[in-house]
Amino acid sequence: MSAVPAPDPGPDAGAIWHYGDPLGEQRAAETGAVVVDRSHRAVLTLTGGDRQKWLHSISTQHVSDLPEGASTENLSLDGQGRIEDHWIQTELDGTTYLDTEPWRGEPLLDYLRKMVFWSDVKPAAADMAVLSLLGPRLADRAVLDALGLDTLPAELTAVPVAGGGFVRRMTGTPAGQIELDLLVPREESAGWQQRLMQAGLRPAGVWAYEAHRVAALRPRLGVDTDERTIPHEVGWIDAAVHLDKGCYRGQETVARVHNLGKPPRMLVLLHLDGSVERPSTGDPVLAGGRTVGRLGTVVDHVDLGPVALALLKRGVPADTELATGPQASAAAAIDADSLPATEHIGAGRLAVERLRGGAR
Repeated sequence: MSAVPAPDPGPDAGAIWHYGDPLGEQRAAETGAVVVDRSHRAVLTLTGGDRQKWLHSISTQHVSDLPEGASTENLSLDGQGRIEDHWIQTELDGTTYLDTEPWRGEPLLDYLRKMVFWSDVKPAAADMAVLSLLGPRLADRAVLDALGLDTLPAELTAVPVAGGGFVRRMTGTPAGQIELDLLVPREESAGWQQRLMQAGLRPAGVWAYEAHRVAALRPRLGVDTDERTIPHEVGWIDAAVHLDKGCYRGQETVARVHNLGKPPRMLVLLHLDGSVERPSTGDPVLAGGRTVGRLGTVVDHVDLGPVALALLKRGVPADTELATGPQASAAAAIDADSLPATEHIGAGRLAVERLRGGAR
């Protein structure tokens, strides 16, 4: 195998982009099983008796009593409700594990340390590697044996593995697909990859993982979000935000937008013209020469071809002719199936509409 490094600069700089056959690796993830080395992700730990209730008070998710083995997504917002950090959180054996984007590890750790004050909690960096396993064959006996499991864990549930670390099952995958994250001490990563390959998993680069993520409409911090993004725009309400918990920074915006039911933008999947120069993350998306959105992750998918996630103004019709990329040279079309479900009408807007109706 010939490992090709991920683009640098880029969000996955330092990782392996593919092993010479990116589309074949994607196909293997859909029909068999692959292992993707995502050890460039940052992993943090929280220890101490106050860690759960303390984190609950400064984040968007309800985690004050997260049970043993449970995993969830979580966010930190600024005072205007805009997303600053996103992480996957797992509770196991008296430790809370947070894994996040490579470039957000140190800033998130610095923020957490500043917020400790007198609480019994200790944030720290963890020297752990993240391996992501994709494919319908992950339930095969050989794979379970390599992981030391009798059966796969339930979705958003983690179980410890021999030698330290844990395996957790993720959610939001297409029917018939399975996604596991294996977090292990960094020095054990190569050994784990070897055992998994002996069990039949094919090594794949992060290109395969990104194509899988984009097709599943799962946003990525700092790539599919910008400095103005709020959770409602990218589908992180419910997944990473609990609407009935107590006060936290940015909660007023979360409650107001949910109550009115009108987030300013929406996350969609775009199909791109592959015959021209490829657009890049951050490029504007235009309709009739007017900017209506921002391009996020751009990737070639084995079945869908060139696709991208994009944040578009709420209400842009599915049949709108769009353009993006250098000099707006790349035509783009909205995947109608990716449009958000029927617009949520919040209680506040219902009250306004009733008042307006009565005034006529």
